[in-house]
Amino acid sequence: MDDTLTMRDVTAGYGATVVLDRISLSVGAGTTLAVLGRNGVGKTTLLATIIGHTTHHDGGITFAGRFIEQLKPYRRARLGIGAVPQEREIFPSLTVEENLTVAARGGDTGGTDGWTLDRVYALFPNLAERRRGMGNQLSGGEQQMLAIARALMGNPTLLLLDEPLEGLAPVIVDRLLEALRLLRSEAGLTMLLTEQQARLALEFSDNAIILDRGRVVHAAPSAELLTDPERLSELIGVAR
Repeated sequence: MDDTLTMRDVTAGYGATVVLDRISLSVGAGTTLAVLGRNGVGKTTLLATIIGHTTHHDGGITFAGRFIEQLKPYRRARLGIGAVPQEREIFPSLTVEENLTVAARGGDTGGTDGWTLDRVYALFPNLAERRRGMGNQLSGGEQQMLAIARALMGNPTLLLLDEPLEGLAPVIVDRLLEALRLLRSEAGLTMLLTEQQARLALEFSDNAIILDRGRVVHAAPSAELLTDPERLSELIGVAR
């Protein structure tokens, strides 16, 4: 299986400040990579670097066979990279439907039929019920659904999710994980996610990397880490 995303010895940060130090990883098409680690080790910066929101110092990033490290963020999005930020960043003064339509984009969908309002409403029925409601009237779980749905309206082939389960009730976590599994199995989306809930992330993903001080300190199949909780605890501080 060809890699959708590859990073080779990438060094990046904010201005002259280096946060990521010679990061290398690859994500195969249709698979999910979990990025784990303590707070402040560079997980969010890693996603921001893939999107194009950091200062690139060295190394190469390829997506769908093309070097992208010098491309502007909007050009990376047009190639098929979608992002769900940690803070969700929905538009509070727009309705649910306006939040979705403002992000709509056609183009190559990597074999899917393309994302439409009807399709995202079928994936997240809560949003269909609240389509006329304002963004700031949604619960935290509904806002996360909206953030994911908005990213889908750009028709990505790679979806980046920054701690998508943070602060959500268990019933909402289950609902979101079910939707993400559908995206992977039925839409064939490739995913990269950061998450503090390590066990949930490992159960959902195919492979995992663990960051510490901006470097990859461990890479393994997720199932392998799940069977070695002591090693996992040693690497990230807590196994949960």
